[in-house]
Amino acid sequence: MAVVGAVDAQAAPVKAALVVDAKTGKVLYSSNADKRTYPASLTKIMTLYMLFEAMDSGRVNLSTRIPISKHAAGQPPSKLGLKPGQTIAVKDAILSLVTRSANDIAAAIGEYLGGTESGFAADMTRRARQLGMKQTTFRNASGLPNSSQVTTARDMAILGRAIQDRFPHHFHYFKTRTFTYRGQKIGNHNRLLGKITGVDGIKTGYIRASGFNLVTSVNTKDRRVVAVVLGGSSGAARNERMAGLVRKHLPRASTGPQLVARIMPSGGIDIASLPLPRLRPLTESDIETGAVTSVAAILPPEFQAQGEIPDDLIAFVEVKPAKTAAVVPMGSAPSAIEDVIAKAEPMVVVEAPPSVADPKPMAFAAVETPAPIADPEPMALAAIEAPQPAADPAAMALAVEAPPGWKIQIAAAPSHAAALELLSRAHASGAAVLADASPYTEPVVKDAKTLYRARFGGFADKHEARAACAHLTTKKFACYAIAE
Repeated sequence: MAVVGAVDAQAAPVKAALVVDAKTGKVLYSSNADKRTYPASLTKIMTLYMLFEAMDSGRVNLSTRIPISKHAAGQPPSKLGLKPGQTIAVKDAILSLVTRSANDIAAAIGEYLGGTESGFAADMTRRARQLGMKQTTFRNASGLPNSSQVTTARDMAILGRAIQDRFPHHFHYFKTRTFTYRGQKIGNHNRLLGKITGVDGIKTGYIRASGFNLVTSVNTKDRRVVAVVLGGSSGAARNERMAGLVRKHLPRASTGPQLVARIMPSGGIDIASLPLPRLRPLTESDIETGAVTSVAAILPPEFQAQGEIPDDLIAFVEVKPAKTAAVVPMGSAPSAIEDVIAKAEPMVVVEAPPSVADPKPMAFAAVETPAPIADPEPMALAAIEAPQPAADPAAMALAVEAPPGWKIQIAAAPSHAAALELLSRAHASGAAVLADASPYTEPVVKDAKTLYRARFGGFADKHEARAACAHLTTKKFACYAIAE
């Protein structure tokens, strides 16, 4: 049976290459960049991306012990060779993937974070889509052969940029030349480290069907590129090809400021990393003089995933005459937003900054204000859809009062029953991230109308609350974190 998206495992390895200026997004060189092939151990870049996410959310830390299952221990080399029942610290797990490309440890990470390695691979694929990797599918955490585990040079360049854009504080692990584990000194497979000025990672890969693969990051004093070579006939040939591409195309890279947004998850980009657009923020006088007639209370998914909105984000909005529509920046005080919402007309417009080359991935669009308008206080509300059938809300252990600790809010509904329905749907979609959370409702009166906040409480800290929001936003829930 044919597998959609697979490539012919019997064919010669696909030879492909791509060099991208990471400051401008400009492609400096391309050959077969969109032709599908196998990632091999380049897969582990995404495995590490997911592990870094878990670290930043507070789910794990460098000392967390990852257990080795029989399945993980049974993976073929390269491997560390741990036995079932043993454990490995997260820090050692990272270094074992970066240097030895240990398949047993990759599988163990997948099982630890995803429950099963296949479940983790599905999470990896979802994250790949959110990053813009449209032609990549993961089936395991290691890159071991699987006919439907495919990628392209372009997608690998996106991943090579994204992992350093999102985790600059962890990217240094890819520079590791040697790693000592239980007295054994392990060298990095990436032979370009220390051989070419500016090379600071990231990962090699090989299976017979893919040939020899390499993603390389080059950061010099004034230039930054990511390059990909796939399908090399040998490790030496691949390295020579990469070295030639870097030498030829690095001098063509921009020496100016960062002009392209850094790659972030949720199908979008890091707006805060862009130069400020030529627009002005909303002022108090705009509100007082009635220049603004409606307000956008929808948070772009790039920041829903973070659980809060950066204080310096909002300088982006253009004030329009009251006859059309205007925007209240999400950084405005809640009281100011409430005043505007009281006068809101049904149409609001949020516009993408003009400096963004392609605004399509951004969550800025014309939207209709929900009626009745949900609680504006969170500044992260989405339109409340008609409740869909879900699990019986009574099955949840609803808290009588707000639990201690950090909380998250998913909506403010026009009735208590609607709030319960939303909590039930979110609880059913929340999987492990809401396993220990306590759902509860909280009434609030706005303009003589009672709304019911749908919340979960009892999170240990902001990292845990944000991680829950990050998961719920992938399930199409608005979400933001609230300090205890």
